[in-house]
Amino acid sequence: MDRFSCKSVQSRNWKNGLAAALLLIAIVSLVVYISSFWTGATFELSAIISQHPPQEIIIPLNCSSKDQTQTCPSNYPKNFQTKNRGIPSSQPTCPEYFRWIHEDLRPWKSTGISREMMERAHPTAHFRLIIVDGKAYIQQFRKSYQTRDVYTIWGIVQLLRRYPGKLPDLELMFDCDDSPAIRSSDHRGPKSRTPPPLFAYCGSESTMDIAFPDWSFWGWEEINIKPWDSLLREIKAGNNQTKWIDRVPYAYWKGNAFSGSKSRIDLLTCNVSDQMDWNARIYNLDWSHESSQGFKHSDLASQCTHRYLQPMKHYWPIREDNKCKSIKFAVDWGNFNRQKAQEIGKAASKFIQEELKMDYIYDYMFHLLNEYAKLLKFKPKVPDGAVEVCSETMACRANGLQEKFMMETSVKGPSITNPCTMPPYDTNVLASFDRGKFDAMKQVHNLEDKYWESLNILRHN
Repeated sequence: MDRFSCKSVQSRNWKNGLAAALLLIAIVSLVVYISSFWTGATFELSAIISQHPPQEIIIPLNCSSKDQTQTCPSNYPKNFQTKNRGIPSSQPTCPEYFRWIHEDLRPWKSTGISREMMERAHPTAHFRLIIVDGKAYIQQFRKSYQTRDVYTIWGIVQLLRRYPGKLPDLELMFDCDDSPAIRSSDHRGPKSRTPPPLFAYCGSESTMDIAFPDWSFWGWEEINIKPWDSLLREIKAGNNQTKWIDRVPYAYWKGNAFSGSKSRIDLLTCNVSDQMDWNARIYNLDWSHESSQGFKHSDLASQCTHRYLQPMKHYWPIREDNKCKSIKFAVDWGNFNRQKAQEIGKAASKFIQEELKMDYIYDYMFHLLNEYAKLLKFKPKVPDGAVEVCSETMACRANGLQEKFMMETSVKGPSITNPCTMPPYDTNVLASFDRGKFDAMKQVHNLEDKYWESLNILRHN
């Protein structure tokens, strides 16, 4: 599914850092419960500040009548004391993929980011995000496809609720399209200009966009993809319904093949036919038809009946230039090496459950924005036409699935713990990662070549 297609840690979408794509089982201890989300009651700031030691609290959204103009509340804490304040050793270290934050921002490490550099990202950006004094403002340039921009902004607003007073002032440009826009080849050579910093959902080895978690972590209402927290629990349950040994022994892919990606269209040729079975089952979805059918065939949790899933950190690499033969070999290898194949699947599931949960998604956003802000050589300001956004201005006006998803993913109050501790930037670690990836892929390609050579010899004997 699309949520996972842009966030493979190995492929450097979420730039070798994230894509799904990222799952959370949050255990919230409700020390103070205050009304329901839709009450108009206010919360006394003194009740928050006076608590010592800090305890988890719930601050409900302060929604006025839906037919009135909704404004942002003035009483949400501007800062909040945490349990591990000033004790770095008590904070967990962030997962290794956080190191890619340093790599993604490396093009501006020596020069910093000027306002002129940032403004050059305007032509491809959908909106400008401004954070000043802990408040978020949006200057919209153009509407994104579906509600990508809405949920991206919602996620940033929740980050500010989670860590009030901990985000620095900043300005950035955000592109909500699928494909990266800043090509590395356009910014090489002594006479080339420093690339414009542009935040986007995807990145690649040949582009310089700054990868950011995509909108679907907070829900994808148009195709009824639930927020990541809920989806994690359902996928985990679905994964346990069918034992590995009982699953369909084929490679499996389901999605929209005609989404603008040539690679996806090529994948359709690998489906089973009267002439050939490449050990792949490819399901092309028409989202309009799926919508009319209530998305009965696109529920992610019900698809854990195949042995081979979309690649995560641990996956079996498929050749881009010869997909069908590569897929067939991968499945044949897995069927003859069931224990090893199952170990790969378990490792990927473990990685998702433990290192890509929503806690870390928010921490990744937190550290990325903080490191980015350190590079700014200008003072962020709120431009004309920018509008303040907060949970109230977004969720209180929402209806239908959007209201449901926003209420479900609303951060209930300030975090009582600090974000995880960033691993240091270490070029040796990143180089080792790249070498390990290259060596593993080379080994797989050698095995694949020998497999087809042996089959050819058998056919000619």
